[in-house]
Amino acid sequence: MTKKKTQTFRAGVGALILNKDGLVLGFERKDFPNEWQFPQGGLDEGEDLLEAVKREIYEETGIKASDIKLLAKAPRPTVYEFPNKSPHRGQVHHWFLFRLESSDEAITLGDQKEFHAWKWVSMDEMIENVVSFKKPVYKEVAKDFEAYLA
Repeated sequence: MTKKKTQTFRAGVGALILNKDGLVLGFERKDFPNEWQFPQGGLDEGEDLLEAVKREIYEETGIKASDIKLLAKAPRPTVYEFPNKSPHRGQVHHWFLFRLESSDEAITLGDQKEFHAWKWVSMDEMIENVVSFKKPVYKEVAKDFEAYLA
C-alpha cells in the first residue's frame, strides 16, 4: 500500500540575504549536493512571520537578528508543490529580504543540519542552481526584489 500525501500546504517563510554589493547568500543543501537554496522553513502555530523568518535564518545559517536589516517583504506569498517526497502537497512561503550588516564571520551555518556550504552569488546563479520545482518561486521573488539585487 502506498502512502497517499495530503492535500495540505505547509505554511512557511523564506529569506533572501544580500551583501552590500547586492549579491544573495546561497546555501548548499547537506542532503542534496550541488543544490542550493535560501533559508526557509515552517511556521509554528501562532508564530509571527517576521519572528519566524529570523528564527529560521539563525537556525540554518547562524546569522543573528542583530546582524541583518530588513529591507522588504514580498507583496504576496509564493506556492509550490512537492514532487511526491512529503506528507504535504506543497508549501506556501512569505518571503523577506534582508541585508547582512556585519561581516561574513556571522555566517556559521547554524545547527549544520540542513546546509554545509555557502557563497555570495547573483540571483541568476541561484535560480540556475535551485532544485527545479522551486525555480518558479525563485524567479517570482527575484522580480519582487529586483530593485535591490545586483
